[in-house]
Amino acid sequence: MLLLQFSTSHYCRKARLALGYKQIPYQVENLTPGLHILRVKPLSGSYTVPVLLPQQKNCPAVVGDSTEIIRFLESYQPDPPLYLEDAIQQKEALRLEDYFDEFVGTAARFVYYQFRANEGKKIDPSLMSQAVITIVRFQYGINANSAKIAAQKIADAIAILSEFWQDGHWVGDRFSVADLTAAALLSPLGLIPTYQRNYPWLFERITEIHQICNEPLPKNWQAGLD
Repeated sequence: MLLLQFSTSHYCRKARLALGYKQIPYQVENLTPGLHILRVKPLSGSYTVPVLLPQQKNCPAVVGDSTEIIRFLESYQPDPPLYLEDAIQQKEALRLEDYFDEFVGTAARFVYYQFRANEGKKIDPSLMSQAVITIVRFQYGINANSAKIAAQKIADAIAILSEFWQDGHWVGDRFSVADLTAAALLSPLGLIPTYQRNYPWLFERITEIHQICNEPLPKNWQAGLD
């Protein structure tokens, strides 16, 4: 299998965590933001990543979107499962996955890129890195005010997670797509010192989930602790 991705995208991380959890061999093709359209648009009809090319018999040629990739992987290799057996619990897990995809993941992007454009510049001050940050901030309208609103959304999500993650799983009594999604989409915050200091339990859980899924932690995570 081949995963088309941005190496720093937390939505692409979500797909990698799922592949790693199921121990499915795959390769990645890292794309350049902007130029990626030339690669993915003819395949998926969309402008977004991740895009998975299963390259297997009796499988679709292309699967786009992290949620659809996990749905495909569940049918391709059901064990170990990310979906829950109980129908009510599974419905809730999918609702939480959608909530994180649509609200929390986008909020994390705002907070992360606002940080990287200011006090987080030192993480990677290269011209290429700063150019990408500038493009992303312009594309999504990221500024101090929009990042402040996003930070409140993240605070609300962490408050909900704190009721469950400190003692167990988000839904049911085992690891599921809800836990995986939260770990992936909150992972960029690990580079921001205030989040690491204020929510140590959160990043311990995210670290544990990365280990379960055989996925390295984001590059420069240690910078959030220094």
